[in-house]
Amino acid sequence: MTREQPESESAHPTAPLEMSAKAFQDLGHHLVDTIAAFLASLPARPAAPDTDSGEVLEALGRGALPEDGSAAGDLLDEAADLLMTYSRLNGHPRSWGYVIGSPAPIGILGDFLASAINPNCTSWIASPVAAEMERQAVGWIADLLGYPKAGKGLLVSGGTMANFVGFLAARRAKTPWDVRTAGIMGSDKPRLRAYASEETHTWIQKAADMAGLGTDSIRWIPCDRNQRLDIQTLRRCIEQDRAKGDLPFLVVGTAGTVSTGAVDPLPEMAKMCRQHDLWFHVDGAYGAFAVAVPGTPPDLTGLRDADSIAVDGHKWLYLPLEVGCVLTRDPQALTQTFSYQPAYYSFPTYPEDDPIHYHQLGPQNSRGLRALKLWLALRLAGRNGYISMIGQDLNLACRLHSVIERSPDLEAVTQSLSITTFRYSPADLDPSEPNAAEYLNDLNGALLARLQRSGELFISNAVVDGRYLLRACITNFRTAPADVDAVPEIVRRHGAALDQEMRPPSLRE
Repeated sequence: MTREQPESESAHPTAPLEMSAKAFQDLGHHLVDTIAAFLASLPARPAAPDTDSGEVLEALGRGALPEDGSAAGDLLDEAADLLMTYSRLNGHPRSWGYVIGSPAPIGILGDFLASAINPNCTSWIASPVAAEMERQAVGWIADLLGYPKAGKGLLVSGGTMANFVGFLAARRAKTPWDVRTAGIMGSDKPRLRAYASEETHTWIQKAADMAGLGTDSIRWIPCDRNQRLDIQTLRRCIEQDRAKGDLPFLVVGTAGTVSTGAVDPLPEMAKMCRQHDLWFHVDGAYGAFAVAVPGTPPDLTGLRDADSIAVDGHKWLYLPLEVGCVLTRDPQALTQTFSYQPAYYSFPTYPEDDPIHYHQLGPQNSRGLRALKLWLALRLAGRNGYISMIGQDLNLACRLHSVIERSPDLEAVTQSLSITTFRYSPADLDPSEPNAAEYLNDLNGALLARLQRSGELFISNAVVDGRYLLRACITNFRTAPADVDAVPEIVRRHGAALDQEMRPPSLRE
């Protein structure tokens, strides 16, 4: 016999965060309309806001956490206005400052749907279809790269974490003792050594630090005049370190450096790693997907011989943040690096299936559904669609280099993949004059700040051979030829005004 509950106890409680289906529907429709209007307005908006932290904090409000809640509709309108007003707009057709893709609308909707279902992608049993979506999408990435699909992979937050996973897999695979149990300390253990070019992204410093090796374990290999790793110096350093008792374990090749888009001599590096029994990891966070496009640097094909590859879907797959991916040639490499099996992870077995448990393949246990936006975008565009979009970015970067070369007062410096570097250099300035080089660096640094604040385009900088350069990286399916053709006039206009303000008397005619 059950006790009859009072109505106040038997009714479903209403939590402050709960919302009726009708209220959710109305708010969702309104928000989608707001976002659609925002996406349509992107070309007319500034690429970046001309603001400062004080203004942003003032807009957010400086009060304490409110005692009582607010209306959901008002809050969503306020948040949309703040984000659309005070954000650098990655989807703007002239947003070329960082290696961030313009977010595909299908990815935006995918994240919305993923948040609604909210699966915990730690294992197959916790999220069956999400686990299989991730496995399928990771396989499609391998297929797009031409990388063996017999290996394993998983999605992570971004390129840095994907590279870190590859670093740890290399450490376990090439250390002749049980490094996961005994660690790397002890007078009886040799010093582990990793090798990378001077242009390698700073992820490797974080990885060496977090893995307990220390940043002094990294051998920074100089680059040639094209910012590519010098293969002969690499060979010499490996041999010298072995001779003195150190333990080389990892060589990192870069498929598209941050500053200039340079591609290391990956096939030669892969061959050297096989000769010396070293793990070959390729940081392809930016440039790896260009391997699918005909006519790109032939050295990119060397990534297919890597033991592990890091790529980034929110770069050249044009997806909303965050979605990185790591692939390994050995299907057991990730499990052997990360798997622990406590009692609370004793899942049922399915003899007829091949369930995948992602908590055994990487550092995370709880994981959100990153795969859905990737799965949707790859199916929406297909291989040919991605080849076309990436190819267009490559062509536009070459076009930018050409229009700059033809423009007075501008100096085109490097062009590789979809990155073009250049600088403003007034024609009446004699570069051989004392202090001219320093002045040009200062002038272009000030010019970059002015261009970013203007909102007319958003670019960044690179330093090549001591020269401070302006840098445009086009990973943007919204960029059109007219956007590229507009660059010389914009840069020259702001550059000339700054030159009038800044040039010292000693450098005037």
